[in-house]
Amino acid sequence: MNSDVTEISQTSSLLGADPGLQFGDLLVQRRLITPEDLQRALAEQRKSGGRLGEVLLRLEVIDDSTLTNTLAEHLAIERVNLEDLTTVDTRIARMVPEAIAKRFCLVAIGEEGDKLVVAMADPLDVFAIDTVVLKVQRPIKPTVSSSREINRAIDLLYHSSDIEERQLRDLIALEADTEEGPTENVQIEEMPQVDAGGEEAANQAPVIRFVGLLLKQAVKNRASDIHIEPQANTTVVRMRVDGLLREMVPPPKRMQAAVVARIKILAQMNIAERRLPQDGRLRIRTSGRDIDVRVSTIPTIYGEKVVMRILDACAVNHDLYRLGLEPEALLEFRSMLSRPHGIIVVTGPTGSGKSTTLYAALNYLKDPAVNITTVEDPVEYRLAGINQIQVKPEIGLDFARCLRAILRQDPDVVLIGEMRDKETVDIAIKASLTGHLVLSTFHTNDAPSTISRLTHMGVERYLLASTLNLIMAQRLVRKICDHCREPVEATEDMLRRLRIDPEQARDVVFQHGKGCSACGETGYVGRLPIFEFLVVDGDIAERIVDNQSEAQIREAARQKGFGGLLENGVRAVLRGQTTAEEVLRVASTVDK
Repeated sequence: MNSDVTEISQTSSLLGADPGLQFGDLLVQRRLITPEDLQRALAEQRKSGGRLGEVLLRLEVIDDSTLTNTLAEHLAIERVNLEDLTTVDTRIARMVPEAIAKRFCLVAIGEEGDKLVVAMADPLDVFAIDTVVLKVQRPIKPTVSSSREINRAIDLLYHSSDIEERQLRDLIALEADTEEGPTENVQIEEMPQVDAGGEEAANQAPVIRFVGLLLKQAVKNRASDIHIEPQANTTVVRMRVDGLLREMVPPPKRMQAAVVARIKILAQMNIAERRLPQDGRLRIRTSGRDIDVRVSTIPTIYGEKVVMRILDACAVNHDLYRLGLEPEALLEFRSMLSRPHGIIVVTGPTGSGKSTTLYAALNYLKDPAVNITTVEDPVEYRLAGINQIQVKPEIGLDFARCLRAILRQDPDVVLIGEMRDKETVDIAIKASLTGHLVLSTFHTNDAPSTISRLTHMGVERYLLASTLNLIMAQRLVRKICDHCREPVEATEDMLRRLRIDPEQARDVVFQHGKGCSACGETGYVGRLPIFEFLVVDGDIAERIVDNQSEAQIREAARQKGFGGLLENGVRAVLRGQTTAEEVLRVASTVDK
């Protein structure tokens, strides 16, 4: 074990440096929290686990900075402020793989002699320290920083580099020079003619390198998808980052077919079939971790269009407490998950985070005493301890058939990837009525419209009223970049569209990102969810049976304190997490 840590460990623990004074008692003594706050946090810690500091932050009884400063003083260890990262060398930070940094909430920030200086949220995590020492093969000096600062530093230090893009541009420039033909005093061997979309072309070194760099750059930039789109005279390559597409370095037009063929080979698809859509899957290893990539091709008039969905488990947080739910909503969601039967529906468009929310719910429910089975198309992330089924319509294994079989497997909780048809909905209702908790997704604009869609599919209203527990609508809005955030004046038109009272906004400092290299000049880094809750209690159930309109049900939910997507987004704006423009972009046409 590292000697610095040994010294601290001999006199400290996460509960207290002085055996006679625990850390929680120190916070009370400093009047940073009340004795009641401490008792509530300890009770929550016994129930859900985690460090005491994490629980206190989750309960919002202390702020991140105050907690970290007090912990540093308590442990007699250096406190590092990571707000300014201009002095941190990216090369040093990347000595520790991103997967390890995210797993243990730490980041390498410098060197002192032969020691690597590491900022940690928990500087007494011996397993984390041993893992880093084993990886970098040198002793480390632990310091303490807040988890918020460390997570932000990880985003900036691991994702803001343009190394891969520069390598792609150099590769394309080299290929362009080759395409122009030989120059004076340069000997170029004549290349054999090959099928541009065949296996031989796909296995040429420039094609292999281009595809590898393309995937590596997308992962580093936290992209969720890569689009390769053939045009008449060019090939457009774009990646989706934080929900919006950005252009990448395209290959020369003559490499287009070879690049597509290379991807199809990696995804174990038929490279000779170019007339029909195909689906495949591949796995890459980058930044010290394995990443699944789902591949889809479709023929267009200028060639095959390819979309690669990047499924990076390390970049997705399947922790219910870290989804971004407000405390009241989190309490309500946990209450609904604790019910033994009923249906919970998460609704929203593609890419709104529905699967992440449901996976977090499954992780929360996961218990050796509970039988959890899922039916998905496709299975995006593997969850340990949960039975996951991949539907295969080509052999008749669809959602309905899987569900009928699952109900004979003694399940407690069933997740249906999507309720696509009436037969699937009918089986979900039957499962709920026979004592099972069912979780699923649906595609509607907001929570109340889910009821209308289900009734239009032919489901009786009395069945919906008796089986639905909760309908959650959600969207993802981009977060303001912490590196370039600055105040901005709110206009009257913006306040009107956000439905904010000018008096309410008088003491609020609105923020936006002006754009910097860390965020790709967008002003945003990362995303956070906004939710709309429709809890189907006795009152809402009666309104469903009485065939009340969406507007009436929506108004009843708001009177119970559950606002719509726009109202939830406004609260994020007032907290300085996102911008008014971003909330209006995703929610203004939903809340009416």
